[in-house]
Amino acid sequence: MENDAQLKLQAYLDGELPESEAREVANWLARDKEAVALHAELRNTRQALVGFEIGVALPESREFFWLKVEREIRLLEKSEPERPKPSWLSAWRRLLVPAAALAALVLAAQVLLNQSPGGGLATTSSDPGTFTYRDYATGTTLVWLSYPAENDVAQAQPTSTVP
Repeated sequence: MENDAQLKLQAYLDGELPESEAREVANWLARDKEAVALHAELRNTRQALVGFEIGVALPESREFFWLKVEREIRLLEKSEPERPKPSWLSAWRRLLVPAAALAALVLAAQVLLNQSPGGGLATTSSDPGTFTYRDYATGTTLVWLSYPAENDVAQAQPTSTVP
């Protein structure tokens, strides 16, 4: 049953309908069993509530009571929880955490790209003539010198020939 039909039935029970509509509702009640059941339920509820509010007394006037209720509702609607301002530490953390993660990824990529297939790590030093290879699996370190030191010394000193 639609909500409008239920409201019309309630208005009929309360005697709020004009005579023409009241006749239509009476005819409707004669045809529809569901409407009759709802009408009976509404009538029983009304009779049960007839003397209920007589014993209830408020400590203040009705207007004052509802004014307090309205004021509380407005306060609840207005008051939104204020968000605390972020501290300087949390602001720095928002910047440093992604930067640290990026640095860790770059470092990991550099280590992976510099690793040789044999499980060692090859590095170069500031001296362009040396090359260092570390094999962590065997614990070996190899330093390769690309020029012989003796040749540099030999070229710097004049040589004499024996007759």
